[in-house]
Amino acid sequence: MSEQPHILVVDDDREIRDLTARYLSRHGLRVRCAEDGREMRRILDDWSIDLIILDLMLPGEDGLTLCRSLRATSKIPIIMVTAMGEEIDRIVGLEMGADDYVAKPFNPRELLARIKAVLRRAENISASSPDDSDQPGLHIFEGWRLDLDSRELMSPQDVLVSLSAGEYDLLAAFVTHPQRLLTRDQLLDLARGREAQPFDRAIDVQVSRLRRKIEHDPATPLLIKTVRSGGYIFTPKVTRKS
Repeated sequence: MSEQPHILVVDDDREIRDLTARYLSRHGLRVRCAEDGREMRRILDDWSIDLIILDLMLPGEDGLTLCRSLRATSKIPIIMVTAMGEEIDRIVGLEMGADDYVAKPFNPRELLARIKAVLRRAENISASSPDDSDQPGLHIFEGWRLDLDSRELMSPQDVLVSLSAGEYDLLAAFVTHPQRLLTRDQLLDLARGREAQPFDRAIDVQVSRLRRKIEHDPATPLLIKTVRSGGYIFTPKVTRKS
């Protein structure tokens, strides 16, 4: 990452874009702005961006759609911004792959603090924590096959199983760290390096949804075991093929 992180602000409100860009620039960040998804993609094609601040309510493709599209091809950290502050919006943003979440109207100092925290977390993970880019290929467990190159999950019956971005990130963390106790904080780190505070219950929600897709009986899980006051253990032996 460069000495001055490069931030992309995507918001259709010109006043908010300009105010945010000026504040972040005064605090040592390089900033580009886009008013919609089309302009966002053009900037991403032309510039190296370290983090995206992405408004949920955009004309044309909304922020969730853009977040899902970005997560399919990129690991650029994303902070979602919306006027709605309900918990369901935070969870949906997480499922699409957002790294953090702030609600309008937000304090610029809080946004700056979250940007620094997400960038710091992403840099630490890149330097020290294995992820799916470090362990590409096919991961096989109990007849299931998770392909970390194509991001596809096949069932033992050779059926393609659809996963949200959050479910995929969580399963990728499990298959690359099998038979190990992983705390919720560790899972947050491994699954895109999210800040734990705004998504304090999100890992439990994602585990519940993932169990419904891969467990024979989600009410009595055998693959993803809960450790009380500890976290979770992915119990199967995992075989990796290049």
